[in-house]
Amino acid sequence: MTHTTTGQPAGRATGAVVPVLAFAGIVVAVMQTLLVPVIKDLPQLLGTAPSNATWVLTSTLLSGAVATPIMGRLGDLYGKRRMLIASLAVMVAGALVSALTSTLIPMIAGRTLQGFAMGAIPLGIGLMRDMLPRERLGSAMALMSSSIGVGGGLALPAAALVAQHADWHALFYGAAGLGVVSIALTLLVVPESPMRAEGSFDLLGALGLSAGLVLFLLPITKGSDWGWTSGSTLGLFGAAAVVLVLWGLMELRSAAPLVDLRTTARPAVLFTNLASIMVGVSFYVVSLVLPQLLQLPKATGYGLGQSMVAAGLLVAPLGLTMMFTAPVYARLSAKYGPKFTLILGMLIIAIGYGSGLGLMSAPWQSLVIAVLLGAGIGLAYSSLPALIVGAVPASETGAANGLNTLMRSIGTSVSSAVIGMVLANTANDVGGVAVPTLHGFRLSFLIATGAVAVGLLMALFLPKPDRGSHLLASSAETSSAETGDTDRTDGADETGRERAARITA
Repeated sequence: MTHTTTGQPAGRATGAVVPVLAFAGIVVAVMQTLLVPVIKDLPQLLGTAPSNATWVLTSTLLSGAVATPIMGRLGDLYGKRRMLIASLAVMVAGALVSALTSTLIPMIAGRTLQGFAMGAIPLGIGLMRDMLPRERLGSAMALMSSSIGVGGGLALPAAALVAQHADWHALFYGAAGLGVVSIALTLLVVPESPMRAEGSFDLLGALGLSAGLVLFLLPITKGSDWGWTSGSTLGLFGAAAVVLVLWGLMELRSAAPLVDLRTTARPAVLFTNLASIMVGVSFYVVSLVLPQLLQLPKATGYGLGQSMVAAGLLVAPLGLTMMFTAPVYARLSAKYGPKFTLILGMLIIAIGYGSGLGLMSAPWQSLVIAVLLGAGIGLAYSSLPALIVGAVPASETGAANGLNTLMRSIGTSVSSAVIGMVLANTANDVGGVAVPTLHGFRLSFLIATGAVAVGLLMALFLPKPDRGSHLLASSAETSSAETGDTDRTDGADETGRERAARITA
């Protein structure tokens, strides 16, 4: 597969491009935690059973997982900026649908549309690679990649404040407003990339991947309700295995596949994606544990008795630290490489969860945990796109980063299911209400530490990259566009390492 251009020179990337794209990433990530402050009230608010209300969260997760690789591939083929705007527009429509209803089915429909916006993350990374000069690319991609966590972390206190002092539908009106602002800024500031992949969109591959992902993620998210050994759960897992195997065989035979599995099998891509799953697991654990620990009443003997808003503010440094980690990552990666920063980030995550086992007795201790984990997750998330971009052709940047974002989503899905099960099975029954225990919280932190240990093992298998190869490649492509050499296609299928060797020679 080769890459071409539109025949038009690349638009000049102004200094505002990076913050505008990062803002888009933060806006779509807000959808993941928007309803966390009102989760326990959803059955009453929607007039339905608790098992049905969980679909309001599950639908967003499923559509986001399906959208990320598909929108990435569409961006490679038809324009990343165009698909970014389309993703944001779908999110705005979904937010408005949810804002105008208090019944289950329309709410699920709206939340499904909101999930499709997750494709904006890989699209933003692809735009940065195509447009930015070498000296800006590292920190820019780091910020864009971290926007998933930044948006999720900052949404918690904001959503808590709105939910506590206004009608809960205001959450969706606010999300729609942010989406409209992001679309306007993108139209005004972000130029379209001239880079295009050859071939056509693999519709059959998209349908096969979507079916496989839904069949796989559905029992993960609903297994606690259905029973992990129930016929429905095991049957869906079996069906997912069959569909994904058949999809893989079909993709290997396709001339223009949705996902180039041969590229995905390269060690640099494979082990990065496996490590991404573990980072996703570790990220979501803190989002599930700390808010509950902070809000439980002190009468439990271990709860910290904080209000919804105070709990959100104490967890917010998780996202803020991730944001401020991006420039630190850029310096470390430039000197030691993204493999080093990924390993360092996961070590800090392990330290954060390990120390957190003994830091659960005061609100300020939650703040310490949030900062430590924010720094570690920020470094790890920032490293992932650099590793992917350095290992795939320019024509596959969007699809490859979409798949990597999907791996993180799978990690968060597994985390949600496993930690939810752990907290439920270790809970105490108090007046007919299941109250999570301190043992359950600590066990959750141990699971997160174990996931990070597995991720570290995967990272150690990553091949040693040529330092700066991803930046050199981007710089060369930018220079080629600026000099008018827009029709060059030779060497387009080289890896980042091969391009770097040719450039430095």
